[in-house]
Amino acid sequence: MAATLEQAVKLGLREEEFEKIKEILGRTPNFTETAMYSVMWSEHCSYKNSITWLKTLPRDGSRVLVKAGDENAGLIDIGDDLGCVFKIESHNHPSAIEPFQGAATGVGGIHRDIFTMGARPIASLNSLRFGKVDNPKTRWLIKGVVKGIGHYGNCFGVPTVAGEVYYESCYQTNPLVNAMSVGVVKKGQTVSATSHGVGNPVFIVGAATGKDGIGGASFASADISENSVEQLPAVQVGDPFEEKKLLEACLEVIPTGAVIGMQDMGAAGITCSTSEMSAKGEHGMIIDLDKVPTRQNNMKAWEMLLSESQERMLIVVKKGMEKVIEDIFTKWDIHCVQIGEVTGDGRLKYFKDGEMVADVPAESLVLGGGAPVYKREYTEPQYFKTIAAFDPNKVPQPNDLKEVAWQLVQLPNIASKRWIWEQYDSMVGTGNTQTNSASDAAVIRVHGTQKGLAVTTDCNSRYVWADPYKGGMIAVSEAARNIVCSGGVPVAITNCLNFGNPYNPEVYYQFVHAITGMGEACRKLDTPVTGGNVSFYNQSEDGPVYPTPTIGMVGVLDNLDQKMTLGFKHSGDCIYVLGHEKEDFNCSEYLHHIVGETHSPAPHFDLDDEFQLQQTVLRLINNKLIKSAHDVSEGGLFTTLLESGMASGLGFTVATMENMRKDAYLFGESQSRIVVTVNPDLKHLFEAELKGLPHRRIGNVNATKDILIDNESWGYLNDWKEAYDTALEKML
Repeated sequence: MAATLEQAVKLGLREEEFEKIKEILGRTPNFTETAMYSVMWSEHCSYKNSITWLKTLPRDGSRVLVKAGDENAGLIDIGDDLGCVFKIESHNHPSAIEPFQGAATGVGGIHRDIFTMGARPIASLNSLRFGKVDNPKTRWLIKGVVKGIGHYGNCFGVPTVAGEVYYESCYQTNPLVNAMSVGVVKKGQTVSATSHGVGNPVFIVGAATGKDGIGGASFASADISENSVEQLPAVQVGDPFEEKKLLEACLEVIPTGAVIGMQDMGAAGITCSTSEMSAKGEHGMIIDLDKVPTRQNNMKAWEMLLSESQERMLIVVKKGMEKVIEDIFTKWDIHCVQIGEVTGDGRLKYFKDGEMVADVPAESLVLGGGAPVYKREYTEPQYFKTIAAFDPNKVPQPNDLKEVAWQLVQLPNIASKRWIWEQYDSMVGTGNTQTNSASDAAVIRVHGTQKGLAVTTDCNSRYVWADPYKGGMIAVSEAARNIVCSGGVPVAITNCLNFGNPYNPEVYYQFVHAITGMGEACRKLDTPVTGGNVSFYNQSEDGPVYPTPTIGMVGVLDNLDQKMTLGFKHSGDCIYVLGHEKEDFNCSEYLHHIVGETHSPAPHFDLDDEFQLQQTVLRLINNKLIKSAHDVSEGGLFTTLLESGMASGLGFTVATMENMRKDAYLFGESQSRIVVTVNPDLKHLFEAELKGLPHRRIGNVNATKDILIDNESWGYLNDWKEAYDTALEKML
């Protein structure tokens, strides 16, 4: 039966989109076809409100082997005939409703994007945002999300090596859960998500299809409200042990030469994989839904087509090599069933109970084909006026800086996330080099080579909220700075763009300007975008979340001997601050959470200064002229010094600047600064290599655990470490 406009609207389509579907088909679609278009034309799948601006990001680079959007994930050349496949994606809405499964399936889904291209995942990262820690719901969400990430990653056998966690009231109803996976593949062993060759069989492999996850893409393309819990069936259920078997089977199948194309069944399930593979290969498919293994009886055609049940792949196989595929998946005790074949007419025809239930052109469903593209209006947010009116001179200087620092290091955004990362297996696979020598980015050993991969996720969303353009640049730059401080050369990024409702002109302004800033920084730092994810509709009745363009970045260390760590090394080493020092505490944790000023400009940032700083620090590391490097970020200079001291058990003696407010000097978050330590015997060589980069020697590393600032004792390192390490777990 033909679908009605009312049904189409309930499924998330706009009236003009329903009319466009009728025009494409030359008739009114039936309900099953309408449901297919609703998920494929949702923001989550089609990027219809974002693709225009995404195309402005730089996507070319000397190491880029697969451009953004061409495959399930990005692929870069890391030398030695190896490639790195990596991507970050969101699982925000499912995690808001069912935090354990929402986070767990987010981890599983991003790993599948990696191994569906033929790469073995070697590292997992995440970026998490929650509301205030003292809220009972926030504590429930945190515990569920962390348990979900740990459960899936630990069971699947990929180490969780890095991440970030922030707590702000704007994320109270709508937390953000962004998961990143990094894998390695030999050149020539990658697989494309494509389909071609008339008559080639189409197989579904992996778990059986159930009713979990139905309409998940549409669910992710709507605001969160008190009624969202009614959509709980849209949250998928994961099985990491099934995925582990699927991983091994897929990687065993690829070298046989039997595979034409392979794609993960993520958002929109069978609909998405069949349509995207067919459109890419400019072919069609005939699919018999009666052959799809199911977990529930009497599933309807549209339920099977929209289900987002986890741990499933679609594989197009060379005709005549079916038994090769079947034998491998049988060995791993995994469903492997032929459900159709490739056709040459470009159409997708689905059958159930002997009847054709849907017949649509593959290209009409997908991004770059018939999916709509919009360019929304945007206006400058009204709150910018309050930010512009901020006067730092009206902020009183504190009487007791030590007490301020004591409060600062126990803030949830700054304090140790030990309670979280201890729940993750960070050592499985024996590739993580961080255990005994922490650096600003996680450094992962590439087994069988001397190489390392430096990986990180970064975004200070308060900066982006205060100034989307500058905040977008800072997010990319901080990620690159962390890579550099670890001894790596920044190579490329993936991004997860978390914003509110795109139909809100102020939200769309944030999106457009953040993209613009990100693009400028990527071009300057030569870190092209290899792919990622847009997550709009992170909004509730309380309003949108902070604009949060999370950056996942990969850097390369050609030899692990290049690795630089953040901890102080020896008593008497000179401590330097590299970069421009500004009297600036704008947007800092100190100003926001200690002083209580919620509206202030983004901190000082200059992209040219950032570039000079990073290039200089890489030279210093390669020339063995520094012993440690740690960038100044949240919490300012004092937090940076404290973290370097705690990493080694050594104290420090430093002096502030005479002509600068001490709270700004110690707690300000002015960008493009790195704290390094230098052997006194090498300080002249070190300073000569700076070549005009602003710098200042601020003190020395202590033999004891004493902390002295301006000749005043600030106590012992052990006391600060105890407060820093235990603050979050006490709150939780």
